[in-house]
Amino acid sequence: MSDFNLHAAQTPQPIDSQYAGALKISVVSVIGLIPVENATVVISYTGDPDAPLMTLTTDSSGQTPIVELPAPALALSLEPSPSEQPYSEYNISVTAKGYEPVLVTGSEILADELSLQPIRMNPLEMTEEEEKIVVIPAHTLFEEYPPKIPEDEIKPMAETGEIVLSRVVIPEYIIVHDGVPSDSTAPNYWVRYKDYIKNVASCEIYSTWPESSLYANILAILSFTLNRVYTEWYRNQGYDFTITSSTAYDQKWVYGRNIYENIDVLVDTIFANYLSRPGVRQPILTSYCDGQRVTCAGLSQWGSKYLGDEGYSAIEIIRYYFGNDMYI
Repeated sequence: MSDFNLHAAQTPQPIDSQYAGALKISVVSVIGLIPVENATVVISYTGDPDAPLMTLTTDSSGQTPIVELPAPALALSLEPSPSEQPYSEYNISVTAKGYEPVLVTGSEILADELSLQPIRMNPLEMTEEEEKIVVIPAHTLFEEYPPKIPEDEIKPMAETGEIVLSRVVIPEYIIVHDGVPSDSTAPNYWVRYKDYIKNVASCEIYSTWPESSLYANILAILSFTLNRVYTEWYRNQGYDFTITSSTAYDQKWVYGRNIYENIDVLVDTIFANYLSRPGVRQPILTSYCDGQRVTCAGLSQWGSKYLGDEGYSAIEIIRYYFGNDMYI
């Protein structure tokens, strides 16, 4: 079995696997984010949804125990692997008295990592739907997504009538448009800024990477996001959102996806940071790409992983790709 420390994890039934990750589920009401106690949580393989692996019950904090689940070999997430998926996928079905049932499909488990799966439930009086379904698509490092459309890293500020903040502000919330900018049918979501960054980081990189690599990638994600906030990029084009979930225009974000404990902690530590250059007020629009299937002028995600393996610090990784005048 994996040597992952499960911190007193509870496994309701034995699971035979050479490698394992862990999962903790948090269930809250969409009204006031109140914990939902005594919710029934059923976990199954996404590929075999009708064969439950375990059934859990939430405590007074709306949380399940930490449980151990089979995962592919750790090594698969440490090298590009176009054919072998480096994470396992699980369905999570949640029911609770007075609430609309929720089904999450494709929650991703990496070997030796603790995954945190948020669940938000609608009170029955708010909806007429029979079940809310959250679909988590394949990870950006495993599946092919549209490559980023190149943009200048510093946005011009001289246009008449352009809305630009007077200083860099770390917002509490941002509005995420879940589609390309021109898709008026795509929903907008109000998302806490830190939760948005954690979600994007969990979509864009593997939490199994060296901490300095994670730190460098999160800095790039933070700076990219704050450039969109600072320049009011989409509002200046007549849109009513801050950023999109499209990889062609912005960064991957998935409603309701799981995040990873180490990414959660790291973002909480550095969320107010961003990257800039001397004499530049705005956060830099830091481009990045996987560096294998797609290359770009900015940070290579896989390249940053290898530099972390070699002992590079986060700022050394950043300067390797963006130049020595980039600073935090």
